[in-house]
Amino acid sequence: MSADTEGETRDRRTWHPIALAVGIGCYVLAVIAGMSLLMDHAGFMLLLLMWIVHLVLLSLLIHKLGAKESSEYPALFIVILSVICAMATDVARDNLTLQVRGERVTATVAKERTTPAAGREGPHSLYTLERQNGTRVRGPEMNLTSDPYDVGQVLTVIEDPEGELAPRTLGDVDATGELIGAGALALAALGSVGWMTWRGSDTAKRRDDRKPSAGMRKVYKTVTRNHTTQDEQEEKLREALRTYPADRRGYIKVHPEDYPDVSQRRAARIAWEAGLRAEAAGNRGSGRFRETVNEEVPHD
Repeated sequence: MSADTEGETRDRRTWHPIALAVGIGCYVLAVIAGMSLLMDHAGFMLLLLMWIVHLVLLSLLIHKLGAKESSEYPALFIVILSVICAMATDVARDNLTLQVRGERVTATVAKERTTPAAGREGPHSLYTLERQNGTRVRGPEMNLTSDPYDVGQVLTVIEDPEGELAPRTLGDVDATGELIGAGALALAALGSVGWMTWRGSDTAKRRDDRKPSAGMRKVYKTVTRNHTTQDEQEEKLREALRTYPADRRGYIKVHPEDYPDVSQRRAARIAWEAGLRAEAAGNRGSGRFRETVNEEVPHD
């Protein structure tokens, strides 16, 4: 292969995941924006179904980034962030709408009622407001999770002239907190995409696959008094895979520190020769092997 061809191949390997990551990021932001618009217009079951479809599609897209880690967990994390972000964006949009087209009026609490608690959601206080001339303030009842007002109390609220949004007090109509929170959640979601992109890069894979330096291996062998050669360690690993009992999930677990000269890829190769596969995710410091795994470590 010529130098020009190698360079073109390397450029494709570099730019393809970056372009894919940018596309995934734009997709995540588009879903957040779209779902925030649907929050008040779609039923719970429809929203739940749409979020599940989004989770599946996002998991497939993240898997294409090539990271060794399973794509389901980062996809679920991004979806959870997106749900909270969409809810915060929905509240912020209503507040901004009231700020733009709302009118300040002095109103009196004409009626108060309390909704019963439902599941984990506590009771809400609903207030019917009237102007000083006796006409009702336009829009739905003012809905609060606390009970700060009594019938007959006078307060200043922002009224929606079109009657679509419930009136809110001057302090409640500020959207700064919701906008900052939504922005932070969106950045965290995009950061997760960037992290998985880096985890799928050649640099990260080479870092995960390379052996410890000769100096570090020598120090480790001195401390642990393990002076076996690589061939002896490989034979010891083969014996462990043949004789170690499987745990309740069917995995055979070994300690990588017992085989300091055997790389992860080499261990996967030895396991493959024994009819097993090396698990790439959720090892928590152990090497796990089974006939079928969720995500396999590539072997030499």
